[in-house]
Amino acid sequence: MQRFDKLIAAAILVMAAVITAVNFIMLKAPKHTQPLYKVELNRIEQELKNGKTVTADSYPNIIGIYEYDGSGDFYSSDNEYVIRSINGNTYRIEYTDKAVVKNSTLPIAVNSCMGGMFLFMLAVLFHIRRNIVKPFGKVSDLPYELAKGTLTTPVKENKGKYFGKLTWGLDMLRQELEQSRQRDLDRAKKEKTLLLSLSHDIKTPLSAVKLYSKALSKGLYPDAEKQREAADNINSKADEIEGYVAEMIEELNTDVLTFDFNNTEFYLADVIGRINDYYRDKLSVLKIDFTVAEFGNCLISGDPDRLEEVLQNIIENAIKYGDGRNISIDFSDEENCRLITVSNSGCTLADTELNHIFDSFWRGSNTGSQPGSGLGLYICRQLMNGMGGDIFAQIDGGLMKVTVVCSKPQ
Repeated sequence: MQRFDKLIAAAILVMAAVITAVNFIMLKAPKHTQPLYKVELNRIEQELKNGKTVTADSYPNIIGIYEYDGSGDFYSSDNEYVIRSINGNTYRIEYTDKAVVKNSTLPIAVNSCMGGMFLFMLAVLFHIRRNIVKPFGKVSDLPYELAKGTLTTPVKENKGKYFGKLTWGLDMLRQELEQSRQRDLDRAKKEKTLLLSLSHDIKTPLSAVKLYSKALSKGLYPDAEKQREAADNINSKADEIEGYVAEMIEELNTDVLTFDFNNTEFYLADVIGRINDYYRDKLSVLKIDFTVAEFGNCLISGDPDRLEEVLQNIIENAIKYGDGRNISIDFSDEENCRLITVSNSGCTLADTELNHIFDSFWRGSNTGSQPGSGLGLYICRQLMNGMGGDIFAQIDGGLMKVTVVCSKPQ
C-alpha cells in the first residue's frame, strides 16, 4: 500500500512538471507569425501571370485589386498597397497589414485538456488503490492467518468484485479447514471416549480371567468338573474381551475422510481438456511421453471437479511409481458407462498386492523411498463411489492400468 501511495505521489509530481513545462514553452513562444498578406500577394501575382481573373473577395487580407486606367489618382489610396507590373499591365493591390495573432484561447484549451487527463489519471489510480490494492492487501494476509489457525473469522467479500472469486474460494477453504479441524476434534474425542469405555469394560472380564487362571495354577480346583467349569469361564471371558477388541477395530477402521459432492451432468471433454492442458506441459518437462486417445464426447453424471481430482491422483501415482517412459489415457464404453483408463509403463507391483491398493493407509512394496500416505487411491475409490461410479486396477504386460468407471445420464 505504501509503495502504491508513493507511485501516486510520483505521478502527481510528474504531471505537475509536464504542465509547468508546457505552459513555460507557450509563454516563451512568439506572439505573432509572419503576415499572410505577402503570401496572398504572391499568389495573386502568379494567377494574374497565368491569365486568370482574380478578385479580392477570394483573399481575406486583400482589400482591392485595380488595374491602371491612366487616371492620375491611381497611385493614391487611403489603404496600404503595392504596385505590380504583370504581363505588361500595372496593378495596384491594396491590403490590410494584420499579423496573425496566435489564438489566445490555446493555453486555456491545452491546460484544460492536460488538467482533465491529470484528474482522470488520479481518479484511476485512486480507484485502483481503493478497489484493488487495498482489498488485495487484506486478502494477502489471509493465508498467513489460516496457517496460524485463525479459522473462525469469515472472509469479507470486496464490494468491487475484483477479488470476488478469490475471496469466495479462500472463505470456502477457511470453512473447510474449520470443519476439518472440528471433525478431527470430534473424532479424537469419540476415539478417546471409546478407548476409555472399552478399557473399563475389559477390566471386569480380564480380572475374572486372571482370577480363574491363578486358581487353576494353584490347584484350588482339584475336582475335574470344577477345572472344566473354570476353563469354560476363562474361554467365555476371553470371547467377551475379543468382542470388545473387534468393536474397537471396527470403529477405528471407519472412514476417516468425508467428501462433499456437487453431482450434475457435464461433458467429458471439459474435464479431459483441463487434464490434457495441465499434464501436457508438466510431463514434457519430465520427458515422459503423454498420449490421450481420441474419444467421443458425451455427457457424464457426477461432479466434474471430483472426477478431475481422481484423474490427477491416478496420474500423479503413475509419475511417482512408473518408470518415467510413458503415460496414456484411453477410453471405452461398457453398457451405460464410459471407462477412462490411465496406463503407465514400468509397473513393479506384485499381483498379490493388487487387491489392497484401494485400502486406506496401505502402501505397496514398490513404493520404495517415495513419500506418501497410502490414501491416494483410497480417496479415488471414495470419490467415485460418491459419484455413482467405480474404479478398479489391473496389471497387463508390465503396464499398470487404473480404470475409472463413469456413469452416463439415464
